[in-house]
Amino acid sequence: MNFLLRFVVFCLDPLGLGRRFFVRPALKVGWNVYDRVRSKADEKVGTVRELVLRLGLIAFAVVLIIWLAVFMYAAFYYVYMPAISHTRPVHMQFKTCLETSTPCTFPHAHVSLTKKQQLLMVGQAYKVIVNIDMPESPQNLELGMFMVCAEMRDYDSMLRGHSCRSAMMRYRSPLIRMISTWALSPLYVLGWKEEFQQVPVEIFSRYLEERQHPITDVYVEIQSQKIQFYTVTLHIVADFTGLRYIMFNWPVLSAIVAISTNLFFILVVFLLSWYHWSDASWLHSLQIKYARLTDTLHSSGSVILAPGARSRARSRSKGSKSSSLHDDEDDLAAYATDDKSDIADVGGGPADPFADSEADDLLLAKDADSLRRRHPKQKAAADH
Repeated sequence: MNFLLRFVVFCLDPLGLGRRFFVRPALKVGWNVYDRVRSKADEKVGTVRELVLRLGLIAFAVVLIIWLAVFMYAAFYYVYMPAISHTRPVHMQFKTCLETSTPCTFPHAHVSLTKKQQLLMVGQAYKVIVNIDMPESPQNLELGMFMVCAEMRDYDSMLRGHSCRSAMMRYRSPLIRMISTWALSPLYVLGWKEEFQQVPVEIFSRYLEERQHPITDVYVEIQSQKIQFYTVTLHIVADFTGLRYIMFNWPVLSAIVAISTNLFFILVVFLLSWYHWSDASWLHSLQIKYARLTDTLHSSGSVILAPGARSRARSRSKGSKSSSLHDDEDDLAAYATDDKSDIADVGGGPADPFADSEADDLLLAKDADSLRRRHPKQKAAADH
């Protein structure tokens, strides 16, 4: 197949002029155009990818900043805002009299708020309210005023607060009661409404919790033996003021303002950090300052250590010189004694003091010359 293709091309263009002047330049131009188009397409694809990546990073940063601002406000709200209210049922107790059906003692109750833990927030004012559901019976209408007392105690049963407040049912004339009864009779018949009044008694208007003595128990007493009631409940309601009052009564507005403020400060910190870390000149200057500081420390350390090193070197040189001199003196003495013995052996005659002294002087002169020849450097150092 390849041979046939070559044969056909040779038959069409035996001299190769068409291939040389037309086919090859056309192929070259075509390949150049293809390379340019491909490079431009690759550049466009790279720019599109980079654009998409940047947009994705920007969107991720924006979402992260918004969620961070929302989370900061939510965490602040959870830590700063206490629970709005705490409600506990009050189960009244009393002793009945055998002669009559009325109680012989005042109704009283013990309410346990918590078990040795902090229920109320320290520094926050609370209202302590006792709600009494009283039926509109003839006995309650004739009762008039009565007293309600409460005691606040901590986990050690220490008294932290005591208060008594007076209360009574709302007065309504017989005509108003009759009209309201006739108007609401269908509801009364169907059981959707009852004839009773809820009497709220505010025992403490601004009770403040103490950190060392948290309240765990409340003792309630109604000082009336003729009172009739359905249920009694204890409500502890937070009395907000200032920022807490705004956050509780206008939650949407406060959330918008707080989140916007968080966004502003987070963006400022983010932009300053980006500008600071994008410019590396400060890092280079810091490295230069660190290098200069290390050089000065090394130079000062070498200056401080130089006198000690010099003194140690001098002591070592002196010790070596003295040791070498002592060794030379020992060698000289040993050599002199050996020479004396040799001379005495050679003479073999009686001891002549003059001869011995001359021999000693001669030997000492020879040894001194040999020492000078062997240690000229040590002598020069000793002279210096």
